[in-house]
Amino acid sequence: MKIAQVAKQLGVSTATLRYYENIGLIRPINRGQNGIRDYTEGDVQWIEFIKCMRNAGLSIDALREYTALFIEGNDHTLSSRKQILVNERARLVEKQKEMEDTIKRLDVKIESYEDIIHKYEEKLADQLKSPVS
Repeated sequence: MKIAQVAKQLGVSTATLRYYENIGLIRPINRGQNGIRDYTEGDVQWIEFIKCMRNAGLSIDALREYTALFIEGNDHTLSSRKQILVNERARLVEKQKEMEDTIKRLDVKIESYEDIIHKYEEKLADQLKSPVS
């Protein structure tokens, strides 16, 4: 599969795919005799995994380290790969907590504005009901 097809299928740019390959997030893609990248189904599945992890907020550095260990593929890298994911998950859980706290603060602020608006509308309604002197 050509790079444009993969980019369209995965909803990323061709520049992103080249970048991911250049920095080691995806292994070097096989090229045809004409030098054009030829992605396999396995390549596409790996890129989907990387895209999912990036969308979830995993850092490039963590993914590069994970990818290097995955490519090495020996059983002795299993615990290291797992630990990377455990660490990133813990970081994301903390980030999620921070976001939940921010949402709570925004809810309180929005409610205070609703109270102010409601009071203003009541005052305006009272003024409209009152006869003009």
